[in-house]
Amino acid sequence: MKTHVFGQHDERTLAQFYDVAQRAVQAALMADGHLGYVMPIGGVAAYRNQVSPVGVGFDIACGNAAIRTNLHLEKIEKHLEELADEIAATVSFGLGRTNRADDAPTDHPLFEDEAWEAIPKAHREALREKARAQLGTVGGGNHYVDLFVDEKGRIWVGVHFGSRGLGHSIASGFMALAQNRAWGERVPESETLLDLKSPLGQAYWAAMNLAGRYAYAGREWVARKVVALLGGREEELVHNHHNFAWKETHGGEELVVVRKGATPAFPGQKGFVGGSMGDDAVILQGSTDPGARPLQEAALFSTVHGAGRVMSRRQALGKRGKAGAVSPEAMRSWLGRKGVILRGGDLDEAPQVYRRLSDVLEAQGPTVKVLHVLRPLVVVMAGPGEFDPYKD
Repeated sequence: MKTHVFGQHDERTLAQFYDVAQRAVQAALMADGHLGYVMPIGGVAAYRNQVSPVGVGFDIACGNAAIRTNLHLEKIEKHLEELADEIAATVSFGLGRTNRADDAPTDHPLFEDEAWEAIPKAHREALREKARAQLGTVGGGNHYVDLFVDEKGRIWVGVHFGSRGLGHSIASGFMALAQNRAWGERVPESETLLDLKSPLGQAYWAAMNLAGRYAYAGREWVARKVVALLGGREEELVHNHHNFAWKETHGGEELVVVRKGATPAFPGQKGFVGGSMGDDAVILQGSTDPGARPLQEAALFSTVHGAGRVMSRRQALGKRGKAGAVSPEAMRSWLGRKGVILRGGDLDEAPQVYRRLSDVLEAQGPTVKVLHVLRPLVVVMAGPGEFDPYKD
């Protein structure tokens, strides 16, 4: 068993990582890592013909998509406030768990995919209809729709969210089945490795990939919807999952690689990685420098998916009438200095609760190369206090 840790982490995160690594062929922890359910966020683990549903997580196929448009800042700069309002009014966030747009993609071909057969028959149609209603909704927590400008003044649209209730139901359902309990029954979060040759393992793999296609369709629909709102045209799409499992070849052997809050970064592969509501994001790619190859192999060709939290939501928000570690004034001051227009959002997503993206990227060493730095102009998220059970 081989392990590699990028960056600095607290003892509990490291303990989670090394516990998971004991049952893996190889494991790595990215520099944005922090405590998760069983497996830390930022963790990567490779297995021989096995998959870990709790490793993939509840928000299956959560990921980032960014579209570079043909627009430049001077074209929309005077209209950013109204564009922020229009995005917030058009895209469904937080508790708006059904897509209210007239052109919502409810007839997407994935709803007829044979992978639905992997869902127990008694629950299949209800879950399909829930998924149909939610496709193209963003959710809450750290999920967002952002407008950015790059170093050449070009406008990008970036989104971050996953497979919504579909992924959550698949994750919790298969965790229950793996513990010999009924689908829909609440069970403890624990690591059960499913053999991909077993019927249960095959069913999970099919359902996980269905959630992946669903998340891709949702993110691309939202991002393209916002490009249309801007009156722009798509010129480039950068799109990755960061809560998923893939069959990949490492060291000449096919392995199942679980990335929980980690972005695939093979040589030349592009990724969009956000910082926080008040920090720059980046478009990066896996390094093509042969000298970086050993460290890339140690990372299982992965990199960070964000900046990584340094405090919990409860610490940021406070509890029982006690103020949290971040004040509204401090958050507004940070955003004001950066010139960010915010709609929604809460103190548990303030820039102060995250590491700086530049620091975690530096800790990843030469494994990735930054292609573009994206400065946030508009950030739209679910409003304060909105509960979302499907966030990652």
